[in-house]
Amino acid sequence: MRIYHGGYCTVENPKIIKTKFPKDFGTGFYCTEMEEQAARWAKRYDTAVLSVFEYLPNDTLKILHFKEMTEEWLDFIVDCRAGKTHKFDIVIGAMANDQIYNYISDFVNGIITREQFWVLAKFKYPTHQICFCTQKSLNCLQYTESNTI
Repeated sequence: MRIYHGGYCTVENPKIIKTKFPKDFGTGFYCTEMEEQAARWAKRYDTAVLSVFEYLPNDTLKILHFKEMTEEWLDFIVDCRAGKTHKFDIVIGAMANDQIYNYISDFVNGIITREQFWVLAKFKYPTHQICFCTQKSLNCLQYTESNTI
């Protein structure tokens, strides 16, 4: 499977870097199957670079795959954004973009109900993310190329 990482520089050797603000699926190296989405990620920077990898599956990894936005997906993101850890090597699913994250914050803070969240959470376009959460999972990535966009 061909996957993409959008950023400000070429990433030949991905690393798991803990950030100041927790992300949807926790600490990890984030990629997507959607080239256009990775390009949007990259274009947030002055220099936009798309790094391309081949993902080579490993059956020994613990993988959590959210095939659609569900109650479980929402609860998992809320926990990860609150800094809770999990035991998965890879987590795959839809992305809570900035607008969705605002809805999640409103839900967590009791401003909107769970039902109101789901009404508001419809995406204008599909999103996808793969979070490689452990070094073992990063070993499944083979760098192929990068492009400045």
